[in-house]
Amino acid sequence: MSAVVDAHLDDSASAFKIAQAELYNACEALGLGPGVYERFKEPQRVIVVSIPVEMDSGEVRSFIGYRSQHTDVLGPAKGGIRYHPSVTLDEVKALSMWMTFKCALLSLPYGGGKGGVVCNPKEMSRRELEQLSRGYIRAIADNIGPEKDIPAPDVYTNAQVMGWMVDEYSKVVGKFSPGVITGKPLVIGGSLGRNEATARGCFFTIQEAARKLSIDLGSATAVIQGFGNAGSFVAKFLSEIGVRIIGVSDSKGSAYNPKGMDPNALIKFKAETGTVVGFPGSENVPEEDFLALPCDILVPAALENVITAKVAERIQAKVIAEAANGPTTPGGDEVLFERGIFVIPDILANAGGVTVSYFEWVQNLTRLAWTEDEVNSRLKMSMVDAFEKVYAVYTSKKRTPRLAAYMVALQRLVDAARARGWAV
Repeated sequence: MSAVVDAHLDDSASAFKIAQAELYNACEALGLGPGVYERFKEPQRVIVVSIPVEMDSGEVRSFIGYRSQHTDVLGPAKGGIRYHPSVTLDEVKALSMWMTFKCALLSLPYGGGKGGVVCNPKEMSRRELEQLSRGYIRAIADNIGPEKDIPAPDVYTNAQVMGWMVDEYSKVVGKFSPGVITGKPLVIGGSLGRNEATARGCFFTIQEAARKLSIDLGSATAVIQGFGNAGSFVAKFLSEIGVRIIGVSDSKGSAYNPKGMDPNALIKFKAETGTVVGFPGSENVPEEDFLALPCDILVPAALENVITAKVAERIQAKVIAEAANGPTTPGGDEVLFERGIFVIPDILANAGGVTVSYFEWVQNLTRLAWTEDEVNSRLKMSMVDAFEKVYAVYTSKKRTPRLAAYMVALQRLVDAARARGWAV
C-alpha cells in the first residue's frame, strides 16, 4: 500500500485526504492489494471551467466551476452541483469519491461525480443565477449526458436551477434530454418523492438502527443540526412516529425545548423569520453546546467536520444519523466507536437522494412515471437492504459502521472492476 497515506488523520485533514484514508482503510480491512487503492485514489477526470456572466450592473464577472468524475466502473458518474463561496477543487474531488461509495453501497449503476461553482448565490439575482447555470452547463456539456454523467441539485441549487440546466443541455445537443439531470421540476421529468428523498432515506435507516439497538422511537428524543430541506423533513418524519424533537439549529442559532417542538410550526416560523432562533417556548443554546444536548438520536444535517474528537467526547446521543456529507472527522469517529455510540455513516444515511435520483433517471429513460408510493416503497427497500449489509459487517467484523459501509461498497467496486478486466 502507498506509504504516503496516513490512515489516522487528525481533525485538520482536508476532505480529500480523509476520503483517501477511508479508501485505504477499506482496502486494508478487506485484504486487498495496492492496485485497488491506486485505481480509486484519484478521480478519473476533473474539469475546471471559467464561466463569464453579465451581471445586472452591466459588468462581466468570471466564476470558476468544477466537475469531478471519480470512476465509471459501475456506470456513468452521478452527483450534485453546489453553489457556494467556499467551494474548492479538493472538496469537489472528495465529494465525488464519497458519491462513488454511496452509489456502490446502494447497488446503483453509477460512479461518483460532483460539481461546484465558486459564487455566493445569496448575493445574486434570479437572472444572474440563470445565466451562471446555463454557462456552467455549456462549459461542461461535452463531458456530461444520460450515459456519461448525470448532475443533480446540491447546496444552494434546486429544481429550478436543474430546469435551466436541462434546457441549456438540450439546446446544445439539439434535442430534449431530461435524463441528463435529476432533481428537476416534475413537469419536465422530475420524480415524485425526490424533494424529501434524502430525509426519508435517513429516516428509514434511523428506524432500522432503533430496531437493532432496542430504542423505542415512540418515546425517543432527537436533536437536529441544520434545518434546511433534509433536517426539516427528518424532523417531520420522526415526529410523525412519536419522536420528540427537542432541538434544532440553523446558521443563525438554535431552538431548544426539552418538552418537544412541532416541526411543522418550526418550518412555518423559519419561513416567516428566516431562522429557528426565537421559536416560541424555546431557548437558543450556544453553538459549542448544541451537539452535546442529551437525546437518543442526533442528526447532523448541516456542515462538514463538526463532530471532532473533542466534540465526540461530549455527545450524549445513542445514535447519530449523518444526513450531511462528512460531518464527523476521523478522530471523532474513533471516539464515538470507543464510546459505543452507533453512527449511521453519511454514505448510507443520506443516500436516499441519489437513490431516488436513480429512480428519476430510470423513469426518464423509459418514459414512465411512478407513483409517489411506488418511489417511497422502492426507496425503503433499497435503504433497508443496504443497512442490513452494513450492520452484518459491523457485527461480524467488529469494525466501525463507517468502515463496514466502505467495505461493502469497495467490494462491489472491485468485483465490477475485475468483471470488466481492469487491473486492480
